[in-house]
Amino acid sequence: MKTFLSFSILILLALSTAFGQVLTRGTVNGQVGSVAGKPLEFTTMMLLKANDSTLVKGAISDVDGKYTFENVGAGNYLIAAQQIGYRKTYSAPFAVDETHPAVFMPAITMSDETKNLTEVKVIATKPFIEQQVDRTVMNVENSIVSSGNTALEVLEKAPGVTIDRQNDQIQLKGKAGVIVYIDGKQTYLSQQEVSNLLKNTPSDNIATIEIITNPGSKYDAAGNSGIINIKMKKNKNFGTNGTFIIGTGYGWVKSLTGARDDLPKFNTSLNLNHREGKLNVFGNYSYVNRQSAQSNEINRAIPFNGKTTYFDQYSFRPNQFAGHSYKGGLDYFINQKSTIGVLVNGFSNDWRSAGQNNTFISDQNRVLTSRPTTKTDAREFMSNLTGNINYKYDFDGKGHEWTVDADYVHYGGKNSNNLSTIYYNPDNTLNRPNQDVRNNMPSTINIMAFKTDYVRPLKNGSKLETGLKSSFVNADNNTIYDTLQQENRTWLFDVSRSNQFKYTENINAAYINYAGKFGKLKVQTGLRAEHTHSTGTSVTLNQTVDRNYLNLFPTVFLSRQLDTNSVLNLSYSRRIDRPDYQNLNPFVFYLDPYTYQKGNPFLRPQYTNSVELTHVYKGAISTTLGFSRTTDFINQETPRQIAAQNITYVTPENLGHMDNLSLNVSFPVPITKWWRMQNNINSYYQNYQTVYSETPYQVKLVAFNLYSSNNFTLSKTLSAEVSGWYNSASQYGFYRARPMGAFSVGVQKKVMDGKGNIKLNVNDPFWLNHFSGRAAVQDIDFRVASRWESRRIMLTFTYRFGNQNVKGARDRNSATSAEQNRVKGGN
Repeated sequence: MKTFLSFSILILLALSTAFGQVLTRGTVNGQVGSVAGKPLEFTTMMLLKANDSTLVKGAISDVDGKYTFENVGAGNYLIAAQQIGYRKTYSAPFAVDETHPAVFMPAITMSDETKNLTEVKVIATKPFIEQQVDRTVMNVENSIVSSGNTALEVLEKAPGVTIDRQNDQIQLKGKAGVIVYIDGKQTYLSQQEVSNLLKNTPSDNIATIEIITNPGSKYDAAGNSGIINIKMKKNKNFGTNGTFIIGTGYGWVKSLTGARDDLPKFNTSLNLNHREGKLNVFGNYSYVNRQSAQSNEINRAIPFNGKTTYFDQYSFRPNQFAGHSYKGGLDYFINQKSTIGVLVNGFSNDWRSAGQNNTFISDQNRVLTSRPTTKTDAREFMSNLTGNINYKYDFDGKGHEWTVDADYVHYGGKNSNNLSTIYYNPDNTLNRPNQDVRNNMPSTINIMAFKTDYVRPLKNGSKLETGLKSSFVNADNNTIYDTLQQENRTWLFDVSRSNQFKYTENINAAYINYAGKFGKLKVQTGLRAEHTHSTGTSVTLNQTVDRNYLNLFPTVFLSRQLDTNSVLNLSYSRRIDRPDYQNLNPFVFYLDPYTYQKGNPFLRPQYTNSVELTHVYKGAISTTLGFSRTTDFINQETPRQIAAQNITYVTPENLGHMDNLSLNVSFPVPITKWWRMQNNINSYYQNYQTVYSETPYQVKLVAFNLYSSNNFTLSKTLSAEVSGWYNSASQYGFYRARPMGAFSVGVQKKVMDGKGNIKLNVNDPFWLNHFSGRAAVQDIDFRVASRWESRRIMLTFTYRFGNQNVKGARDRNSATSAEQNRVKGGN
């Protein structure tokens, strides 16, 4: 709470300073047009500092091509104009001072974009969080405090994003069902596996993270709360270049036995790009080796036959992770119209954990009756190989194009988990024979997909898009349990717990999308149709669930330039979330003899209708009001109990509907020329209604989260950053989570004539970031508290070599853009 109060005071001081400066500032006016003399409306205008091209303000030209920058402080500036189809154009430098408080710029003339012109070199520093009209962009590669961290830790700082580390869930504006893309391609992983993948992806490999809350019909309809697209770093006409990164550090975690400081971390990566003639070849490789740990405390009260049994569980789980990831490919430019590309990427991850869980069982008078201790030895090995071949035909170089993608994706998993439980009496004598259980879970998932897209520009700047897609999924998951016979110390196959589950799915989709203008109103509307046929079969239980359904997903986007400073956007979309593949598997995964989780083969898809109204002022201050309703809401962690056996388990279930009303405000505060602040405030109201065990259950909640980033330019080669976030109390299905927050501090030093930089950062120095919550409904009453190595110090060195003007590989949105997000992981 003290941290939150300090940030609030800092924001208020910054605002008062900024408002005090407004009275001494001037204005800059001008007009932008084409070589033919036509005014260019809706051109992005950027006011830059003349000495280093740092972005000061943004604006949008009106229908007459006119623009205005207000409240401009004294200094030397230049203006940049940018619009699709035109070459980025810069004005001559000019000054704003006491003698020139109102500057009227000569007209800026933009020429058509051509491929043989050399770009003007401008060094501009983007803010960490950049609010665009249709999305929020996090410029990770510009952040000091993000260096040396993981992708998940960076995502935790994103506006409106909350991470439930207890259940490995990512939420956006209070809603689960986020679809994660990497370089425009969906990961095809479940929420748990996405969380695990991001935990082990170095942030130093990331360029930007895009948060799209209302995607258009061109995107797959999956994801009720939107899309998060993580763009990895790429090199930039002819020649070779590359980037080498190496980082190391330590983490600390609190546990019942005190703090642990023996959690070293190491990561390195190499990114190469070469272009010569018609061929562009690119590739990268990353290696991560990190130790981590997590401590958990679970307190449960289980009523049965008029009596209550209390379970107090304490566990500590150190983890070891080693991961290799790679990507390679080429683009061959057959001629000016045709380009063919090949892309291969994948990873190989090995995760191990050996922990201990101590359970204290007491009667209703809180008298200890027994003390079972469970030791766990788990390992998860997962590999992925993805191949993509793509073709692009450019009809006229003006946006008229046809693209084709074909993909093959393979996931292979070899998971194992051994549990050994010793039952002690209160006096430490043995209560009953030990229980030893082991299980192996081999799994394979194969995905094939094909998609084609056609884009045709029409008159008056309008555009028509259409496309087709087909995907085929085949998954085979086998859970094999063995129980140790204590008498003869032999392992016996446990048919009651083992299960083989096979799943097949075919989705065929088609969409059409139109974008155009009616006067000053921009309109984009589309319709996507998806037909799904899926079959889930439990081989062991001889049980099959077959589903066959067709859905329509309309989208509408309206944009109106109100004046030179304001843009108003309105959007609507309907989306679907299909169950994760393994969530449909009725297998049981044991954490200890009294706690487990299992799948649900009868899960149905959930549907979400969303509408958003966004106002953008001067390209910098963004305010978004949104409402959504999710029906057949999938609650991933629905708690259930078998009171007679003192067992608590969780399972995914369709439960009622959820309404979500959100308000998001993002605004910068230019305090001084060397201190820049970016703030984001997101609040939301949730109304969750369902029926739990034949009894109505309703939750109404108002929650919010705050984020503030402060960048300090100390010299030409030295900079610093302080950032912090705070999440209020929130609700995850049946779980009420307590407030969370943390802050980070970092410094950066440029070396080797700017080709290298050294970053040092400290995350959560006071151990503020931890999870605690409670579930209390009917006979369910338990509390959970978790800690991990949130306190961390990292040192990272980055070196760029070769020709840094080499253009990187084309961004590809491959055919496999909706299914990978539903492959489930285990750790």
